[in-house]
Amino acid sequence: MSTKLQKLIEQRLAKLPSSTDAFRVSDGLQWPGVFIDALADRLLVSLRDTALPPELKDMLKATGRPVYVKRLDKDVKEPPLFLCGPEVPLRFVIRENGVLYLMDMGAGYSQGIFLDQRDNRAELRSLCCPGMKVLNTFAYTGAFSVCAALAGAQTTTLDLAQPCLSWCRENMALNDIDPDDHFFCKGDALHWMDRFARQGRKFDIIVLDPPTFSRDEKGHVWRVEKDYDHLVWLAAAILAPGGRILCSTNCRKLSPSAFRRMVSAGIPSAKLISVPMPFDFDGEDYLKCIWAQN
Repeated sequence: MSTKLQKLIEQRLAKLPSSTDAFRVSDGLQWPGVFIDALADRLLVSLRDTALPPELKDMLKATGRPVYVKRLDKDVKEPPLFLCGPEVPLRFVIRENGVLYLMDMGAGYSQGIFLDQRDNRAELRSLCCPGMKVLNTFAYTGAFSVCAALAGAQTTTLDLAQPCLSWCRENMALNDIDPDDHFFCKGDALHWMDRFARQGRKFDIIVLDPPTFSRDEKGHVWRVEKDYDHLVWLAAAILAPGGRILCSTNCRKLSPSAFRRMVSAGIPSAKLISVPMPFDFDGEDYLKCIWAQN
């Protein structure tokens, strides 16, 4: 007999292409403060200010899948803990719209990809073509870069962390993309964009999905709710005519209307198109995404 959890998994799968095996199973609606992701054959349970309900624990065990649990507390950056199911390697591969991504249950803050950007990755790939140049800032493991490269674009991937850039190279190799055909830049995205502007470099598509808070090597603090318009302004200076910027943030302090005003302030001449979150993220509408076309 199917449990409530198994039925949720089946309902999600029915709406997804067979080329996708990573998705949000439960978005805090069925069990408040509990978020469940399917990652290939694994399940990852994230808890925010709550404990794992005993009845859900039984349902998780009944799936027969490897199950991991992690906390979403602000100060906790520990990797997920193994809960139940078959013991499997920490590193594995998921599929999203046919694209392969390396995951790691041993990583801390995230396991390798942000599932709430699935539709934007697909849109980016559909917009790209050979000869285009794409800049992916705050790239993490480079999922947007992989999608752009699969469509024939030349990508430049920026991130502060060298391990993330190396992870992006692995993701490219997984998809039969030669990383040496693309550019990887370690360091602060704001500094790199200013440098590109001085060099006269232009990009057809720029991805801006920064952390809500960061501090550079000189100790300068950057916050989305105060500084996102300047970030867009820097990107606009290196955007090719007719180009697009994907502007995104998960900052809960920023309302959709306030975020739209910031994007417009950074690139006043652009046409702005807001996009919703993927269908399986049906809980809190926290992610704000706008495509700005020059």
